[in-house]
Amino acid sequence: MRAEPSLRRALLVAAACVFLTVGGASAQTPEPLGSERARLLLTRIGFAPSEGEAGKWSDLTQAQAVDKLLAQTSTAATRPAPAWVNEPIVKPRDLRALSDEERKQERQKQIRYGLELRGWWLQEMVATPTPLTERMTLFWHNHFVSAQPKVRYAQLMYRQNVLLRSQALGNFATLLHAVAHDPAMLIYLDTATNRRDAPNENFAREVMELFTLGEGRYTEQDIKEAARAFSGWSLDLDRETFLFRPRLHDSGEKNVLGRKGAWQGDDVLNILLEQPATAEFVVRKLWLEFVSPQPVPTRVQAIAQRFRASGYEIRVALRDLFAQPELVQRDQDNALVKSPVDLAVGLIRQSGAEVAYPGALAVRLAGMGQNLFSAPNVRGWPGGDAWITTQSLLARKQFLEGAIARVNAGAGAGAAEMMRTVDQAALADKAEPDPARPFARQVQALAQLPAVQIDLAGWLKSAGTFPERAVGQQGATNLAHNLLVLPPASPPASEALGVDALRAVLLDPVYQLK
Repeated sequence: MRAEPSLRRALLVAAACVFLTVGGASAQTPEPLGSERARLLLTRIGFAPSEGEAGKWSDLTQAQAVDKLLAQTSTAATRPAPAWVNEPIVKPRDLRALSDEERKQERQKQIRYGLELRGWWLQEMVATPTPLTERMTLFWHNHFVSAQPKVRYAQLMYRQNVLLRSQALGNFATLLHAVAHDPAMLIYLDTATNRRDAPNENFAREVMELFTLGEGRYTEQDIKEAARAFSGWSLDLDRETFLFRPRLHDSGEKNVLGRKGAWQGDDVLNILLEQPATAEFVVRKLWLEFVSPQPVPTRVQAIAQRFRASGYEIRVALRDLFAQPELVQRDQDNALVKSPVDLAVGLIRQSGAEVAYPGALAVRLAGMGQNLFSAPNVRGWPGGDAWITTQSLLARKQFLEGAIARVNAGAGAGAAEMMRTVDQAALADKAEPDPARPFARQVQALAQLPAVQIDLAGWLKSAGTFPERAVGQQGATNLAHNLLVLPPASPPASEALGVDALRAVLLDPVYQLK
């Protein structure tokens, strides 16, 4: 169920006033950010920073901070890969030769690997010295969607994650071509089954609608013609790499978006990149991710033109987007709803907490509606207001309460969601998980473990207060101001103890915003 209007109003906090208002599209002032605006910028571009981290950026102007952030990004994860990533996959023909029990064990193994993969990535997000790298990897994860329930092989999902990170802030054209050849994508969008005598249109449709042009910028005939161009694209399961099979390719003339020729798949991708609509589509999505819920068409078009003229250098688009005044101003109209990953990873980073059990954290995120490596459909997570439903808001509240109380809270919804979306292949699409099965027991066990371990005393001390001491009026104001992007719906009382004031701020509806 989508959020009721009253709930949405509460989340956007129709307060009587805001701390600052947006100055339209005016150029940023070349003055130091200060700790408040630095915190806002880092929260939007990465994950919520600690007080000490924000202070390191306060003497920089917005332009200087953006340049520094873009220069510090990486192309590889800092954490060692899971031990199994180079294990050969068990190919379908080999799987069919196994006994029923062996097939079940293999499927359960892949699901366990998938759960470990989620935990690995979450730990990377928490520990990374370059949060923007992981935010952009997550963005592309939800742009070039594939999901383990269909792909099945966790090894391929890991390699796709590595690919997305390698070009997360690189070149969009390079990334588009690489993703199109990616084994996980070849399986997920059925490209590997596209034959000249039996064209499969799935990839051709999604590459136009979801990856490049956007809906309404092509015709059904364009899809049919493009599907012919992608015929013969396949997967070498022995090497786990892209394979072109010329004898399965339709070598005849195709007409794609008015361009005629004996096109192959990569030719079609280049034709899509030539269209101005592609740059606008990508920039608009990036705007919604980082800037505000309502893109400004003139500014989007200007940024898109520079993005396309650069040959699709992602940093060019991001530098312009991160220069927008909305990123460093508190305004309810520009507030964005945190994704579950934003909420959880931001809480951990700003509190200096540790991930107690990575798998347990992955289960909690599934309950909040963001099951990594298992987006709900080809469109991915819609984001924005869609993150907030009655069920997901309850799961968010339970997660925050559990983190503060250092006890498990509300894990049941996460376990059920994880079972529905991850274990569907192994459980033969059963409506309810069978608790007798090994993976069901594993998820249920994880659901009882704490996800986050917070040093409350240390966190409060860094904020200038203490768990068992009244915060006072100034302490309550500072706590809310440092953790919220807007005034709280219910400010903590001055006589509240530090731990209770912190709980009040974290459970305030505004904490769901960034």
